[in-house]
Amino acid sequence: MPVPKRKTSKARRDKRRTHYKATAPAVSTCSNCGEAVRPHNICAKCGHYDNKKVLEIKE
Repeated sequence: MPVPKRKTSKARRDKRRTHYKATAPAVSTCSNCGEAVRPHNICAKCGHYDNKKVLEIKE
């Protein structure tokens, strides 16, 4: 089996990893109350999904 002849330096290793970036989660607004909500999820504030009441939220 082939084996590396030299140790990969930290700089070379880190340059290769520069493309691994964390991305911010997608956010949309609730059509009922305007609260920021993840897409395809029930709104935690009002309990609506796709303009329909799905959950009863206690206050």
